[in-house]
Amino acid sequence: MDVADATERIRPILNDVREQGASAVAAWTLKLDGVAPQSLRVPIEKLAEAEAGLEPAVRAALLEAIRRARIVHNDQRRTDISTVVTPGGTVTERWLPVARVGLYVPGGRAVYPSSVVMNVVPAQVAGVQSLAVVSPPQLDHGGWPHPTVLAACSLLGIQEVYAVGGAQAVAMLAYGVDLPDGQRCAPVDLVTGPGNIYVTAAKRALQGVIGIDSEAGPTEVAILADDSADPVHLAADLISQAEHDVLAAAVLVTPSVTLAEAVEREIARQVPLAKHQERITEALAGQQSAVVLVDDLEAGLALVNEYAAEHLEIQTVDAREWAMRVTNAGAIFVGPWAPVTLGDYAAGSNHVLPTAGAARHSSGLSVQSFLRGIHVIEYDESALREVAPHVVALSHAEDLPSHGAAIHARFSDLEPS
Repeated sequence: MDVADATERIRPILNDVREQGASAVAAWTLKLDGVAPQSLRVPIEKLAEAEAGLEPAVRAALLEAIRRARIVHNDQRRTDISTVVTPGGTVTERWLPVARVGLYVPGGRAVYPSSVVMNVVPAQVAGVQSLAVVSPPQLDHGGWPHPTVLAACSLLGIQEVYAVGGAQAVAMLAYGVDLPDGQRCAPVDLVTGPGNIYVTAAKRALQGVIGIDSEAGPTEVAILADDSADPVHLAADLISQAEHDVLAAAVLVTPSVTLAEAVEREIARQVPLAKHQERITEALAGQQSAVVLVDDLEAGLALVNEYAAEHLEIQTVDAREWAMRVTNAGAIFVGPWAPVTLGDYAAGSNHVLPTAGAARHSSGLSVQSFLRGIHVIEYDESALREVAPHVVALSHAEDLPSHGAAIHARFSDLEPS
């Protein structure tokens, strides 16, 4: 099934939420997730309870992930720039945050408190004032999102959290709904964060009503490696991403038959030891995963640039030199000590990245995702007079004479064109 097929399936959900509001959100949540939370909005005391119940090691890890993410994202914040085009004429580009954002944190086969960090930190650094997190309710946790997800929200100071997932969550964020307890989920301007194919379909269908970050698909890792790479490391890295989903893509690109065979032996050894070996085996056996032999690293570089993976590891001699020649990737991990797992959690980079070849034209989530550039144009009389003949000439070239007339209205002595 592709996104177009999924879009047709979720249209009734979007229509119901638009027309019926919170009751439709609750009804679709019960039908699709098999659970009806006590309220769509998670009570603040539940957030505090989840934070208080965090294991100390997990709490420390989350705080460190937040700290590192803030270091990287703080340096991404753009400043306003004023350009003097001509004496008396300036153009200023202002960078202003989106007013309200909905942040999607997936549920399903795994628990993703790291996605809370990756969504919330750049939005906060950008200066977004109103943040709402949505995450699917969990039958095993009383109909609330997973406690670790709630705890991550609490650590980041997020108080508006909803026990809603899927297309109905995106629709709720886009249209806004009045809640039975008198509260309201106000509509958002932008929705970010990864989800399943139905979430992606809803984001595509509602784009225009809301802005979106990207259409995130199943995770991908590609590894460009030569004989200097350790096959134990490569196998472990491929398996780590296959663990996400049966549709996850794990691709090794190498000119070395010896390395390829060694990695395959290591995969055969390591997979039976994994907790999610069935899921991993299915992902690695799928058509989306492969070991690709190339003539040399130049051919391998061309291939990975064409593939435009979400995550790309470079494990070669002179790895940084090869990495700097990569033009298409969501994120690049250089050398044996920067595995993709580091980026998933605590490199400081963002793990919400473009998939399915979208890295050819799109970037991962960053502070810029939550900012809008607005041009402010200031010209005085002399500056406008100087350029007026050009403006008038172009208005007539485009057969829009009233554009030129707006200039003549200011300068009665301007020669007619």
